[in-house]
This record gives sequence, structure tokens and C-alpha cells, in this order.
Amino acid sequence: MSEEMLSVEQVADRLGLHVRTVRGYIRSGRLPAVRIGKQYRVAHADFQALTGAAPDRSGPARAADPEASSIVQIEGLTSGAADRLATLVLASVNHARAPGRPLRVQTIYEEERARMKIVILGGLAETAGVLTLLDSVLDGDNGLVTTTEAHDG
Repeated sequence: MSEEMLSVEQVADRLGLHVRTVRGYIRSGRLPAVRIGKQYRVAHADFQALTGAAPDRSGPARAADPEASSIVQIEGLTSGAADRLATLVLASVNHARAPGRPLRVQTIYEEERARMKIVILGGLAETAGVLTLLDSVLDGDNGLVTTTEAHDG
């Protein structure tokens, strides 16, 4: 039996979202889809996984992969240093993407406090890789990240 496939428009309508938002989910890997010609089709099970609905399980049960969530807070960064660090982290995440296990990373910079937060959600090994990268960049004297003290002095 063939699995029901939904169009991007159907997914957007069911979620109450704009079609561009759904396409963004597909491009970012948040919503798996198959491209047929010039259109995307989303499997019903993938749609249910996105919405958190219990999927129909006709096959053997599979244990959920463990996930880690981490928030890294870095004090005393200049705006330029925060931009460089965000670019480095996001580029490494996008380059080393594991199929079927997207790593979600968001960076936030608070200019008035010279503080950066990096939020990481994903598999254990992938999250550990990002944390290792951050540790090596922040501990190293490589000139990539400059704190406000070094910038002012």
C-alpha cells in the first residue's frame, strides 16, 4: 500500500502557515520531502512527526534516538567576534549534516550586554561536535574571537 503524500499547499493549509514557510522547513531539513518535478511532496508520516502527532505504526516499533539540548553563553564578545563565531558554527553544522538527523542551531547576540548565546538541539554526537568546536575556538589564541577587553585595550 502506498503512503499518502501531501503537497506543500496542503501542509501549509493544515498547519495554518504560509507556503513559503513550509518550503523553508523543507529546505532546512526540518520537514523531509521528495521533489517530484518542480513540486515537493511530504509523506503523511513526516507531516505527523512535524506536528507531534502519533504516527501510524504498521511496522516494528523503533526506539527514538536520544537528543541533546545545549545553551552556550559567551560573555564579553564584540559584535564582529559574535558574527564570526556564528558564521563558523553555522557553516560547520551545515557542512557536516547527518542525513535524517538535522542539527538545529540558533545564535543570539545581545549587543548591550556583549553576550552571545548559542542554542544547539540534535543528536548526542553532533551536539558534542559543535561543543568541541566552540571549546577549541574559544580556548585558542587564534584571533578569530576577540573579547571586548582585548578590543578596548
